[in-house]
Amino acid sequence: MLYSSRLYSASIVLKNYTLRTCHFSTAARNLNKVTLYLQRAKLIDSIRLCLRSKAPEVSLVNILNNPSMDSFVVTNALRSSPSPVAALSLIETLKSIKDFSHSQDTLYALAKILAKSGQTSKLGALIDAINSGKFVNVAYVSFMDRMRWYAETGDLDEVTNVWEEWRRASDKHLCTESYNIVMKLCVEKGFDERAIQVFCRMIDEGALPNCRTYTVIIQHLIKFEKLDSAMRIFQMLPLMRIRRTLKQYSLLVEAFTGSDNLDVVKTLLNEMRADGVLPGRAMITSLQHMKEAGYADEADELIKEISPDDRIKSIGYYSLVNPDDDDDVIDDDENDDVKDEVRLKPWLDPAALASALQYWEQEEVSALEDANFTWTPRLVCKIIRSLRSPETAWHFFCWVAQRPGFVHDIYTVSRIITKLARHGSVRLVDQLLFKIKREGMILSFSTVRLIIDFYGFSRKGDAALNIFHNIKTICGPLSKNSRLILYSSLLRTLAKCQMNNEALDILDEMILIGIFPDLQTFSGLMHHYALQGDVKTVQRLFVMVRQCELEPDSYMYKILICAYCKCERASLALRVFEDMRKSRLMPDGVTKQLLVKSLWKEGKLREAAQVEETSEESSDAIPLALPGHLYTVSTSDLTRVYEIYSSNFAESSLVTSA
Repeated sequence: MLYSSRLYSASIVLKNYTLRTCHFSTAARNLNKVTLYLQRAKLIDSIRLCLRSKAPEVSLVNILNNPSMDSFVVTNALRSSPSPVAALSLIETLKSIKDFSHSQDTLYALAKILAKSGQTSKLGALIDAINSGKFVNVAYVSFMDRMRWYAETGDLDEVTNVWEEWRRASDKHLCTESYNIVMKLCVEKGFDERAIQVFCRMIDEGALPNCRTYTVIIQHLIKFEKLDSAMRIFQMLPLMRIRRTLKQYSLLVEAFTGSDNLDVVKTLLNEMRADGVLPGRAMITSLQHMKEAGYADEADELIKEISPDDRIKSIGYYSLVNPDDDDDVIDDDENDDVKDEVRLKPWLDPAALASALQYWEQEEVSALEDANFTWTPRLVCKIIRSLRSPETAWHFFCWVAQRPGFVHDIYTVSRIITKLARHGSVRLVDQLLFKIKREGMILSFSTVRLIIDFYGFSRKGDAALNIFHNIKTICGPLSKNSRLILYSSLLRTLAKCQMNNEALDILDEMILIGIFPDLQTFSGLMHHYALQGDVKTVQRLFVMVRQCELEPDSYMYKILICAYCKCERASLALRVFEDMRKSRLMPDGVTKQLLVKSLWKEGKLREAAQVEETSEESSDAIPLALPGHLYTVSTSDLTRVYEIYSSNFAESSLVTSA
C-alpha cells in the first residue's frame, strides 16, 4: 500500500508505506522477450481502456490480478493514464493487489503524476519517503529529478531552492539542463528578465547551451512576437554545431503561419528536409493553412507523412463486454450500435520493443513476425535508434524491408547509416550509399555531417575522407556555410584519428578555395597539436587565425594555456598569458591557477609570482569561466546570441517604463 486516504499528510503517508515482494509467474520467466513484451502491452492496453471507460472497479482489479502483472506494466499504465485523477485511482486500486510492490519506476511515474496535477505537498512527501530509505532498491532522488518534478508543478521557488542546494553540494558548474529548467519556468511564469539572467549566468559559469536552451529562447521570443529575432537565432544554430529540432521547427512554422508569412514557412520546411527532420503532427494545422493558401506542392507530401496511418487498427472497450473476458481487442466493424465505447490506438513503446530484440534470436524474430505490427518509417526509425548493437540494427533493417506494405525511405536509410557509422561499420555504410545513389536518393546535409562525426568516434578517418570527397553525389550542392561545417567536422575527425598530416592538408585546401575556418575550429586544432607537443604547428595555426582576419578570443587563449601546461611547456603557456593580457583579456580563475601551478612545478617561481600579482591587480576582471567549446561554439557566438535575446526585452522594458 503506497498512500493512505489522506494523501496530504506527510506523516500519515510515510506511516502507510509498506514493502512487499513482487512475485512473477513461472510462465512469464520462460517466455521469449518479444512475447513477454506483447503480453505486457496487452495488459497495458486493458488498463488504459478500463481507466477511460465506465467499467466497474472490479474490472480493473481483475486485470491487475493477472499473474503477469509487474512494475513495467504499472509504470507504463500510469504514464499513459488519461488524467492525474485516473492515475491516482489506479494507485489506490493497487492497494488491493496482494503481491504487488512499487519499484523505482512506478514511484517515479507517480511522482511525475503528482507534479503534473500540481500536488506539491504530496510530491514532497513522496520524495522524502524515497530519500529516507523507506523503499528497497530505490535510488535517492537526484537534484535533477527534483527540479524537473517541481517545475511540472509550476513552483519556481521550490525549483530555485533545489537548484541552489545542488550548487552548494557540487564543486563543479551544474549541467546545462538545470539552467534550461529554470529558464523555461521563468518564461512560463512571465519573469522575462529573470529568464535572460539565467541564460547569462549559464554562459558566465561555463555551462554550454544545448538545443533545448535555444528552444526555450525561441519560444520566449515567439511569445512576444519577436519572430525576426527568433529566426536569427535559429539560423545561427548550425554554425554553432547545434542540432535544430522538430520542436524548434514546429514553433517557428506555427508562428510564421499565424502571421501569414508563408514564404518563411516554405523556407523552414525546405530546411527541415535538409536537416533530415521528420515532420510532427503538431504541424498539421499550419500545413493545411499553407495548402489552402496555394502552397499545395510543399504541403501535400508532408501532410501525408504526418497523417495517422489507417492501417493501424484501434483497440476498444464496450460496456457490454463481460469484465472476466480476456479478449480486449475487437474488430472495427462490430458492435456499431453500442454507445459506451472507448477506442484507442494500441500501446507501443519502441525502446522497450528494441530492448526485446537486442540479440535478434530466431524465437524473438518469429514472435515479432506473428505480432503483425503495422510498420511505418517513424516507428522503424525509433527502433533503429534504440537498438544498441549495429549488427541487430542491420538485421532488423533488412528484415523489415520484407514486411508487406513497408518500403524504406530516406529517413529510415539515414537512421541506419548513422547507426552503422557510429560503430565503424564502413563496408555496410558504403553498401547503402551505393544503393541510394543507384536509386537516385540524396542524404540530408545533417546526415552526412553525422557520418563524418561518427567516423571520428569509431576512428575511421580514411572512411570519413572518402565520404567527404564524394559529398556532391551523396548530398548534392551545399552552401558555403554548410561546406565550412563539413570541413570543420572532417578536421575534428582526422584529429581524433591522429591523421595529423591529412588534417593540415584539408586545412590548406579549404583556405585555398576561400572557406576560412572559424575560431572554434582553430581552437580545436591548436588544442590537438599542443597536446601532441607540436609547438611549431600550433604557432603556425595561431598566425593563420589573424591571416583569416579573425581575432583570438579569451577561450582560444585559455585552450592554449591549458594545453601547454598539460604537456609541461609552462614557458609557452606564460607567453600566451602575456599575449592575452596585451589583448585586454584575462583567463578564468581555474586557468590562472593551472598556469601558476605549472610554473612552480618547472621551477619558475618568479614568473609564477608575477602571474599571481598580475591577477590580484585585475581581480575584478577575472571571469568565473570562459564560454566556448572546441570545434563547436566561440565566445563571440554566445555573446551575439545573448545580445539578440536580451535586446528585445530591454526594448520592451523601456516601453513599459515610459
